[in-house]
This record gives sequence, structure tokens and C-alpha cells, in this order.
Amino acid sequence: MAIDLFEGFTNPNAGETFRCISSTKETFVFEWTVQPGGHVPSEHIHYNQDETFRVKQGQLLIRVNGKEHVGKPGDTFTAYKGQPHIAMNNSSDVLICEVEFSNASETFTFFQCMAGLVLDGDYDKRGQVNIPKMCYFMRRMKISSLTRPVQIPTPVFKAVITIFYAAGVIAGWGKSYTKYTGME
Repeated sequence: MAIDLFEGFTNPNAGETFRCISSTKETFVFEWTVQPGGHVPSEHIHYNQDETFRVKQGQLLIRVNGKEHVGKPGDTFTAYKGQPHIAMNNSSDVLICEVEFSNASETFTFFQCMAGLVLDGDYDKRGQVNIPKMCYFMRRMKISSLTRPVQIPTPVFKAVITIFYAAGVIAGWGKSYTKYTGME
């Protein structure tokens, strides 16, 4: 049975809870609840998506293109495609944001895979999910909305995805993909 993102899931090590609000081909919107000190595990880039954060409660610290911004309820910040960004809650209150990806493409499936890894406990002490498996899943879904950590250059990351895809085929990670997404 596929992961139901409308029920939500929590990554305890990153202090994040995700609950899908809506999903279309154009946009994927989720409620992001972040505990004090909670964070996105790594700074990243979306190649062909804009990611917009609407602060509902608490305080958002977001770094976009190396510039830090602090958001309070009512504030909106957008990391446009190609801009490195990371977001966190550095306050003592719970942060709630509505986060929207414009050009949703495979974002729902991407989050199903991420949720599956989290629910299976397949993440590190910072809350970063298993990168080799996520690379396998991205290649498996033929992702067009590629997201990559900023530390890894694009050509290297594309090669890594190919290598981990081959490793995943051999290791049988397709079973997890089917379990998480409901797709063969």
C-alpha cells in the first residue's frame, strides 16, 4: 500500500513533520511543522521548481543564495529554481509553514519515497534520508524536477544517480519503491 502523504509523516531527527495539503501537476503544497531547532537536513537546489514558504506560526530562518532572512507569520519567501537554499526553525517555538513547489511534476512521488525511508528508519542522526536509495528512486521515477545537495556538482550528481540506480537494481530497492509509491 502506497504512502498517504495527506496523513503526514515525521522525521524525528530533523524535527520536521510533513502533511500534504494539495497535489496537482502544477503545484505540490504541504504543511511543514518544525520543532525548535528542527531543520532541512541539507542545503539544496531545485533545477526547475520554485519553492515558496508561507510562515503561519513561529519564526523561519531561511538562507537563499547565501543571504539569511527571518520570517514571521504572514511572511513569504521563495527560493527560485537554481537558487541554493536551506530552512530551519532557530526559535524556541514550533514553526508552521505552508510550502509550495511550483511545477510539481514528480514531487508527490519524491515525497512518498522520502516518507517511506523515514517511516522505515532509514536516515542518519541529522535526519538525512538514505541518499543512495533516494538517488535510485529519482532515477526510477525518471524525475524531471531534480533536486541535489549543493555540495555535489551537477555532472557528478547525475553520475552518482546512475551508479546508485544500478546498485539499487542489484540490491532489490525496487520493492521499497513499489511499497512507498504503489507503482511497479
